[in-house]
Amino acid sequence: MPLTRRLLAALLALTLAVPPVGADNLPELGDVASNDLSLATEKRIGQQIMHEIQARDMAYLDDPDIETYLNQLGGRLVAVSTDPGMGFFFFPINDQSINAFAMPGGFIGVHAGLMLAAESESELAGVLAHEISHVTQRHIARQVYQSKKLSIASMVAMGLALLAARSSTQGATAAIAGTQAGVLSAQLAFSRDFERESDRLGFEILRKSGYDVRGMSAFFGRLQKAVRLYENNATAYLRTHPLSGERMSDMQNREVGVPYRQVVDSPDFQLVRAKLRAMRGIPVEAVRDFSSLLKEQKYPSEAAARYGLAFAYYRAQDWGAAERELLAARRLKGGSAMLERLLAETRLAQGETQAGLAVYREAMLRFPLNMGLVYGYGAALIKARRFDESLRFVESQLQNYPADVRLHRMRAESFAGQGRRAPQHQALGEAFALQGQTGAAVEQLQLAQRAGDANFYEQSVIDARLRELKKQLAEEMRERR
Repeated sequence: MPLTRRLLAALLALTLAVPPVGADNLPELGDVASNDLSLATEKRIGQQIMHEIQARDMAYLDDPDIETYLNQLGGRLVAVSTDPGMGFFFFPINDQSINAFAMPGGFIGVHAGLMLAAESESELAGVLAHEISHVTQRHIARQVYQSKKLSIASMVAMGLALLAARSSTQGATAAIAGTQAGVLSAQLAFSRDFERESDRLGFEILRKSGYDVRGMSAFFGRLQKAVRLYENNATAYLRTHPLSGERMSDMQNREVGVPYRQVVDSPDFQLVRAKLRAMRGIPVEAVRDFSSLLKEQKYPSEAAARYGLAFAYYRAQDWGAAERELLAARRLKGGSAMLERLLAETRLAQGETQAGLAVYREAMLRFPLNMGLVYGYGAALIKARRFDESLRFVESQLQNYPADVRLHRMRAESFAGQGRRAPQHQALGEAFALQGQTGAAVEQLQLAQRAGDANFYEQSVIDARLRELKKQLAEEMRERR
């Protein structure tokens, strides 16, 4: 069961203990409420909730390919939004329900079930544009914010409780109903207004970014039909995003003035969906599934179907079959970052280290901004025990992505391979600090301080950073009281 649902019962008491906010106290729609909750504070709340999900939620899908794709798609949408400088991060959730959710600070989760249910990239973009608008209009922030006297920790707890309520099971909903539910109901009572505003702004984001504006209404309309067919089985998305006939009419009316034009899906949209499908069940079932699709030619993209079959073979450790399908997919579509990464990993798995690394290097020249390739190449160097190379590579990447947790962890692994204990613990401490685990970061810096193999300059940097983290930890402890 996801973390947010498990925490609901514990957090509900805190949430319900806070006096309700009436409509007169809420900002007008479109007002960012900057005097009530600063962007920096909202970002901090979102980061702490995100840390909890990454650390403890088993449904969090730590997959660089899918994460990279979502952030490329999301970045294209955010670029034409009214982002007030929040910055966004999109992440996948390994849950087959059709859902997506926005958190304070621009963190947007997308369920695997939603990506599989979208029949076009414009449909997926429509949902993301809607969620982006929830963030840019500070909808979640307004629900979380109650009083300037609340600590950050309390607001984080409230944010988790609201997130849990939005995706709660019937049991969690019953738990809410059985208590003083007025507060939570009051906080969510304005969601229909928020939904209409997000529809309007999301439509503009779709139009400006070049996607088919009909994608939003097409996706929501299909969900609405599914609810009519299965009245007691409403999708999670419709439970958390109430869809009225008025909303559907508004969406369709906006489309009237926009000339129709066909928008072709990006190749990675189909590859991501194939990978998600190939992840399900045991490997032999995935192999059978994609073999059947190819035999019966039931696919939107043959290259994506072959990639899905290759990933299924990779899961089954049939490296030769995986490579055969990847080369066939490559001939069909000329390569992609996802395809090249799996080909590199397949060759590495067969013991062909030089060949695998060569595929990575060539792919990074073609797709220099793809983080899946960066992580894969760094990990491959470490596995090959080429620690000097991995360290140089990771440190060059950190110049561009200084807050990347995966890169800091690879840096720590590279130092460990070299037998350099002080910088190893220092790098690991930075990774913990970026994940919001300040206490663990302090412990790592203390280990680095006592390691005894740092030079004068390195020791000075460690000492200064340790003082900074101790001060930060003390402030966090005060907030929790």
